[in-house]
Amino acid sequence: MKVLVTGGCGFIGSYVVKLLLAEGVRVVNLDKLTYAGNLANLREVERHPKYRFIRGDVCDPGAVAKAARGVDGIVHLAAETHVDRSILSPGAFVRTDMLGTYVLLEEARKQRLKFFAYVSTDEVYGSIARGKFRETDPTRPTNPYAASKLGADRLAHSYFATYGLKVVITRGSNTYGPRQFPEKLIPLTIIRALQRQPIPVYGDGRQRRDWLHAEDHARAIWRAATRGRAGETYNVSGHGERENIWMVRKILAELHAPDSLIRFVRDREGHDRRYALEDGKLRRDLGFRLSRPDIGRELRRTVRWYVDNRRWWEPVIRRNAAFKEYFKKQYGDRLRRSRS
Repeated sequence: MKVLVTGGCGFIGSYVVKLLLAEGVRVVNLDKLTYAGNLANLREVERHPKYRFIRGDVCDPGAVAKAARGVDGIVHLAAETHVDRSILSPGAFVRTDMLGTYVLLEEARKQRLKFFAYVSTDEVYGSIARGKFRETDPTRPTNPYAASKLGADRLAHSYFATYGLKVVITRGSNTYGPRQFPEKLIPLTIIRALQRQPIPVYGDGRQRRDWLHAEDHARAIWRAATRGRAGETYNVSGHGERENIWMVRKILAELHAPDSLIRFVRDREGHDRRYALEDGKLRRDLGFRLSRPDIGRELRRTVRWYVDNRRWWEPVIRRNAAFKEYFKKQYGDRLRRSRS
């Protein structure tokens, strides 16, 4: 089997690429290498005989046609993914997340590929005060990122309904693990704690997220792509619901860093309070089970990875202009007005 993975140099994408190669699948990785794409994420497989990297934009039909030549299916992860950035610059999210998905779907339709797996997000549902979202619940995205992902999510489904393309959609919860770009909560907290710098925490920090390890997320995506029913959506839960402030304090304790580094800053616009997913369909219909369910243990391992791999993240902090500009724009004024 030969599969096109888009965004394979990104966080979750790199786990998918490595998983497929480990299972003997030939992989073509199409990645634009934007600020969050990192060739170092796949350094150990770059010479693998079944791996091919193509630098290109999913919005470019020519690049997509070249990458998809001879493949059996597509696992589509390439996207603008950070909520904060979507609030600052929503246009890039509409272009990449929606137009890019359209271009890929058109290529899959033309070639009559065996499957198209679209990786969506739990954020399409919006916030839930009690209980857990099921796949059949209404969607209420509250930020441009979530809205652009839902638009692509529904566009993908329409290619099943209209053209009969085998489309499978996964909606995963907040993902963590080694090699996550430092703009996200866990790596940002780890790195700033290591540097003994103030750590911004939105609002009161009691927003609740369902944390899912990247390795399990990749396994769930591939299980749905290969065993899922055409036209179906599958929630992917980590069964690790915790408050953001709990995660931050656990990281500080692991690094023997003081809680005084925490700075409670003005909350993010439209910040959802709680996400939670019911993933019974994935477990019942596809027999999926988490391999890394212990969030305490896996968080410690994640912290240790960042401690031991400074050569991975230090260049980002020092030389990535996009990251520096984002952090200044998003947190500069907030940190000046923060409280510990």
